[in-house]
Amino acid sequence: MKFAHISDCHLGSWRQPELQKLNLESFKKAINICIQESVNFIIFSGDLFDSAYPPIEILKETFSEFKKIKEEGIKCYVIAGSHDYSVSGKTFLDVLEKAGFCEICKFEEKEDKIILKSFNNESVSIYGYPGKKSGLEVTDLKKIFLQPSNKFKILMLHTTMESAKGNLPIESVSIEELPEADYYALGHLHLIHEYKVSDNKYLIYPGPLFPNNFSELEELGGGSFYIIDVNGYVKLTRKEIKIKETRLFELEIENALTATEQILSVLEKEDLEDKIVLLKLRGKIKQGKTSDIKFQKIQEKVKEKKAYAFLKNTTHLKTEEPEIKIETDNIDKIEDSIIRDFIKKNPSEFNSFIPSLIESFNLEKQEDEKKAIFESRLLSEINKTLNLDIKC
Repeated sequence: MKFAHISDCHLGSWRQPELQKLNLESFKKAINICIQESVNFIIFSGDLFDSAYPPIEILKETFSEFKKIKEEGIKCYVIAGSHDYSVSGKTFLDVLEKAGFCEICKFEEKEDKIILKSFNNESVSIYGYPGKKSGLEVTDLKKIFLQPSNKFKILMLHTTMESAKGNLPIESVSIEELPEADYYALGHLHLIHEYKVSDNKYLIYPGPLFPNNFSELEELGGGSFYIIDVNGYVKLTRKEIKIKETRLFELEIENALTATEQILSVLEKEDLEDKIVLLKLRGKIKQGKTSDIKFQKIQEKVKEKKAYAFLKNTTHLKTEEPEIKIETDNIDKIEDSIIRDFIKKNPSEFNSFIPSLIESFNLEKQEDEKKAIFESRLLSEINKTLNLDIKC
């Protein structure tokens, strides 16, 4: 028996058309590999789509690939993930199932238990439970049970496992809290994680099929999935999907006024053709501000050098905050001093109203005063301050 384990495709996730296209191409390449490898079936452990209701163009492409899978006689088993899950239970995964392209794993609740129903495919039983928003599935997973089977058991989950979460401050499930299975097919965490539960029993996160953001492009470069051979033993084969090369430029910036030329001089020397260019800026700006960096000009240079796509990250670029000098000996007057200093350095007609507005907002709701009356009184004070004529 041979099957493929794919997760976190997030089809439709990228806003940039070129990266959305690359996401789809990665999906198509994975499907072609599955067909070439003659897998018996494919399991999708959540987040096939990036939302419960993906764009129509994404649906058309996806349905076309599932049609190809069906024509090859390959079965597909699916669970919803935290992105394509819907509280109503209605998503486009149901449309795929209705079209005969896949089977969605089912379960039923009995008292304080959740019984996962099995799909039997020759010598294997397949079970699954969907992921939910904000990790709400974690509590449920501690109550799941599998319909009895003597076959090789595959349990699909879209959640955070304790063995994989590292230092992430999120709820997780330990392997000891789950029913026994031979292969735990995980999704949700975008990382490659192989955990040997016991001899020939594994828990696997295959990673996203295509990176879903700047950080993942930087760390992973591309996507991956697994093909598993079961023949008296379990053989794991990780398949990498990397259609375009990723090129990271990480630069320290101190002067925003000269940063544009600094960046351009570095890019000028590099071969960027057909590459995904990642520009990561860090450091503390001592002169100028981030808006002084001409990213449009940088993007034009990248385009001129025929790059496939360009992304920038300025999260770690900080501006030095000017020191505030407070000229007062009275601690109760600190706020007044800061406001006066701000108005002096930023003269404008509106700023002259700041002290009076602050005084207006200091109004307190009286005991037993109705909310509507209090709001009317507050608006009346603001009207007087700003010389407005807003009806209360």
